[in-house]
Amino acid sequence: MRETECMEQFIQAHGYLALAIISILESACVPIPSEVTFGVAGALCTTALTGHAIFSLPIVIIIGVLTSGIGSQIAYEVGREAGRPFVERYGKWFLLTHRDLDTVERWFNKRGSITVLVARVLPFARSGISIPAGFAKMPRGRFIILTLIGSTGWVWLLAALGEAAGKNWTHVAKNFHSAQTPIIGVVVLLVAAFVVLRLRALRRQNN
Repeated sequence: MRETECMEQFIQAHGYLALAIISILESACVPIPSEVTFGVAGALCTTALTGHAIFSLPIVIIIGVLTSGIGSQIAYEVGREAGRPFVERYGKWFLLTHRDLDTVERWFNKRGSITVLVARVLPFARSGISIPAGFAKMPRGRFIILTLIGSTGWVWLLAALGEAAGKNWTHVAKNFHSAQTPIIGVVVLLVAAFVVLRLRALRRQNN
């Protein structure tokens, strides 16, 4: 709750600039909840919080989409530049091999477009998908277009919910976050399953 209040105060104090900075960081894989960011931005499009509207909903959506694109592109470029050199040097610490990169590349060659588009409206995955897309060297133009399309729906939804909720936006954001919990749980289970299976495979190789 304290973090939510701090974010609300930061956005109120610095306006669109604060919104842009937070959105870029969140899309670049910094763990910041976008439902809070755009929820409060939507609420600030009304008079509920401050007695007058600080933001305009269309401008919030435009800034959110563009800065989501910038942050996602940063993460994409990191993945693209790191790729195989990263796996060669540090892969063993993350249980990654070149075979994993080959698998990612084959997946993105066949299903990359739908993967990026769907991931953009899923918690946790919406930011993280940029790195494997970079690993797989997904065409930049396609990645940018799909990111902008997916981010438009996500930002519009959160900002519109915040605007509709007004001063009750924190309650809506909490419920929205709770609704995402099962999805996050599935992602965590998949990661845990990957780690367990990879450790078993390494043990078999060593024996």
